[in-house]
Amino acid sequence: MASGYTQGCSDAGFCTMGAMKPDQNYSRRIALKLRSIEFNYYRGTSLLTPIIYAANVDFNLAVTDRSSLQIKLPYQWIKGSLGENAGLGDISLSFTQNLKTTTRWSFNGTLGAKIPTNDANAKVKNEWTNGQETPLHMYYQTSLGSYDGIAGFSVINQDWLFATGIQIAFTENGNEFVWGGFPNYPSPEYVARYNRGIHLKRGTDVMLRIERNFKFTNFNFTLGALNIYRITKDNVIIPGTETRTDLDGTLGLALSVIGTFGYQFDVNSSIKLIQGIKLVDRDVNPDGLTRNEVFSLSYVYKF
Repeated sequence: MASGYTQGCSDAGFCTMGAMKPDQNYSRRIALKLRSIEFNYYRGTSLLTPIIYAANVDFNLAVTDRSSLQIKLPYQWIKGSLGENAGLGDISLSFTQNLKTTTRWSFNGTLGAKIPTNDANAKVKNEWTNGQETPLHMYYQTSLGSYDGIAGFSVINQDWLFATGIQIAFTENGNEFVWGGFPNYPSPEYVARYNRGIHLKRGTDVMLRIERNFKFTNFNFTLGALNIYRITKDNVIIPGTETRTDLDGTLGLALSVIGTFGYQFDVNSSIKLIQGIKLVDRDVNPDGLTRNEVFSLSYVYKF
């Protein structure tokens, strides 16, 4: 059972792709057919007022008896005190290969990509913007606006999951949010809490997931830790200039604890709940990925 979205997970989202996703089933064989389709509802709270909702469709298809293809299609809607936005989220594609399986352990590798659905510069016009269209912060965007490459590796058995991965943004996005775009907002101090990242090129993230699975006849639950470390600084345009610079405070660790619960109705159908809570975060987060808490509910049908 497997999927969850948190930053914790840089929902850039690579920690829910292929070999890196949570609550995986240990198996010596991948079925020779369409494995599953998953319908997922997600709610995440940010560090500020935006609340991020998403409805995801996650397809998992067998390619051979040792490999599979995953396609994730999300629709997102965001509500916060600066405005609202909704639309198709970034498309995730990944290919996972079982590298080796022993009597106790399975070793798997994943290569994948995130495809942007827009330039991450959606605008709003309301009473706070003095009637002018102005770009929303990345918290309110449905896309990261960049093409990303992803690779990962996992080792699993009946009880444990260890996974690591890397996500690299190859391009900058088109976001142009500035504090001055909301001149009528009653609290300028609040607007200034949104970290700016004009034409943001996110730094590279490395993840480590450690998870313990407890299995029973028809249900299971897991407890784990998800570590995301940004190893290179975010790069942005300095407001009011055309000069690019690396942004201080964007390096470092984001740490979340994540619990899951799954119930198997029969061989084909199951549901799962995921709850994630952030413990540690980076000082500066212009990418809008940070979540204080996330909740997700999924229905999975296996073919």
